[in-house]
Amino acid sequence: MDQEFHRIKRLPPYVFAEVNAMKARARAQGEDIIDFGMGNPDQPTPPHIVEKLVEAARNPKAHRYSMSRGIPGLRKALASYYQRRFNVELDPESEVIVTLGSKEGLANLASAITSPGDVVLVPNPSYPIHPYGFIIAGGVCRYIPAAPDQELLKAIERGVHHSVPKPVALVLNYPSNPTAFIADRDFYAQVVDFCRFHGIYILSDLAYAEIYFDGNPPPSILEVPGAREIAVEFTSMSKTYNMPGWRMGFAAGNKRLIGALTRIKSYLDYGAFTPIQVAAAAALNGPQDCVEEIRQMYKQRRDVLIEGLDAAGWPVPSPAATMFAWAPIPAPFAHLGSIEFSKLLLREAKVAVAPGLGFGEHGDAFVRIGLVENVHRTRQALRSIKAFLGSYDKALEASEKQRAAAR
Repeated sequence: MDQEFHRIKRLPPYVFAEVNAMKARARAQGEDIIDFGMGNPDQPTPPHIVEKLVEAARNPKAHRYSMSRGIPGLRKALASYYQRRFNVELDPESEVIVTLGSKEGLANLASAITSPGDVVLVPNPSYPIHPYGFIIAGGVCRYIPAAPDQELLKAIERGVHHSVPKPVALVLNYPSNPTAFIADRDFYAQVVDFCRFHGIYILSDLAYAEIYFDGNPPPSILEVPGAREIAVEFTSMSKTYNMPGWRMGFAAGNKRLIGALTRIKSYLDYGAFTPIQVAAAAALNGPQDCVEEIRQMYKQRRDVLIEGLDAAGWPVPSPAATMFAWAPIPAPFAHLGSIEFSKLLLREAKVAVAPGLGFGEHGDAFVRIGLVENVHRTRQALRSIKAFLGSYDKALEASEKQRAAAR
């Protein structure tokens, strides 16, 4: 039998695959590719967190099955973090659950609350799991703008009045991946009021809460009075503590949503390895100097990147948060779209970026640049980009010839 499986048919081809294949071929040929494509922290996890992992792993009792919803000490640590950071009091027993990274939590909650044909409001562009978690679960996405402004609020209202059936949930992500937009508490308050009135759940992705550079720390939607009646929020250890491979995240907020996620996860996993959870609790409860150091590292990289791109003739908005710059494709290359421009940049400048199309069709005029190379490598990439942009007419001519030959 050669028919494609139903859920797989609903997933488009992986947008990043072509660029990733080019990158792999170039490296196999010995080329030095500077890779800004994936949001994969390049620095080690702070030593005191690693040491706690090692200590816990030496205990044979920790080698047994763990708890799907997370060990009590870690859930308490997350509740303490919310109290310190946001002045939000959470019940570790009913309003907190540990997930295998925020991505897993989002996907499993989508599976728990979505019936076939259910409508969900999702920003476009956005991190791929935001729409595709619901699409995999059989839902239908109605796309809304990504910027937290009046246009988005109007789009949410249109989505409610013109969708059949009425949307069951709204996804928000601020600070945003890939756009780096930040929402303020007033915006959250308006969204919460609207969604409470219409009986719509809110799923807030706050994975970049601690990677901010200018102004006040980003707020949590749970700070808004009444938010816990309808909202659940996902956070992650990945970027805050350089722990992406540890796969450690959380969901917190509405008891019914946390209960649904708890129940579905009980059928799917036994939780993360207990020593990882013990180390994560130590990270949340311990000294936070490392978080400030990580934040300053990304700020320095951001400043070098944005200033260098501007000097090269590629003005890019400076992100106030996250580890990404959302870069409009330079005007001479705008007609190419994000995939062809990314391939051209890789071929001519030996610099890899993420095509904006991978985050939704409304991202095709952009590329995402991750702050994942050190300052030395970033400056090296900027020199190559400047040379590339300085001879863009030749690069475009060569690109058009290559595309014509491939037809």
